[in-house]
Amino acid sequence: MAAADSPSAALRRRDLCSRGIRLAGKMRSDVIDLLDTYVERQGLDASASVVTVEGVPVAAVERWDEQTGTQRLLENLTAYRAFRVLLAQMLEEHREQLGDADTGLGRALAAVLLQVSAFAYHLEELLRLESRGPPSEEGTAPPPVPHLGLFERKLRGLGVLRELAQWAVRSARDLRQLTKPSPGSSSAPSWAESP
Repeated sequence: MAAADSPSAALRRRDLCSRGIRLAGKMRSDVIDLLDTYVERQGLDASASVVTVEGVPVAAVERWDEQTGTQRLLENLTAYRAFRVLLAQMLEEHREQLGDADTGLGRALAAVLLQVSAFAYHLEELLRLESRGPPSEEGTAPPPVPHLGLFERKLRGLGVLRELAQWAVRSARDLRQLTKPSPGSSSAPSWAESP
């Protein structure tokens, strides 16, 4: 029996998924609160339409139900690594723009950035448990910071936060899917690729 299939590994996997679901729920709640604050403090309309933002991974996926557990984890990890970079850019822009004038928004951005980093680490742990390990971040340069005007940066930030809220929902859904037993199995879910 492989280490990833042992009963203790199955319990650990289930525990990590359960904790991940709670983390995703908390993160979504905090991002929604941050969105409200962000819209208010940046003087934006909450219903403002934001086109797809470069570098922001999209949570919507075709044929979601056909994805393997590994694909779900890898897509989530890629997204949260991207959000970590994007939120750090937003925080830096905020500090450059306002300095210490609006510490509430800065603290909220920093708190969500910390949650995103912790969630990415959590996903890496799940991949390690699977005996796959997370893909290296080496050689993956962060997207260049676009040269945008102040209003465009505000809209970009709005787009980042909206998509992050959607990812939190998808992540909880993905982790719930991973805790379900695979068809024909009464034990732990199978994360392996289909033959």
